Amino acid sequence: MDLINLSECVLDETDGVFTYKNNNTTLGFVRFNNTGEVEYIFVNPLFRKKRIAKSLLKLVREKTQKKLTFQQPISPLGFKLLKSIEKWN
Repeated sequence: MDLINLSECVLDETDGVFTYKNNNTTLGFVRFNNTGEVEYIFVNPLFRKKRIAKSLLKLVREKTQKKLTFQQPISPLGFKLLKSIEKWN
């Protein structure tokens, strides 16, 4: 797994959305509300398995200061992601 140096990417924050971008494309984004509920998370398939989703979720956790929950329905990949953040969520 080759990790991405997210410090070299642009992090945009708008009302309830964090987005990572590089010079060419969107790497991933997360939409959330102020109760810590993740409404939608997406990582570009070319950049998956590089800890981008976890980084986005940590930003949400820091911003909301709430335990994260995912809005239903949760996909199989979403369940896997939730399981992987249990230690720090």
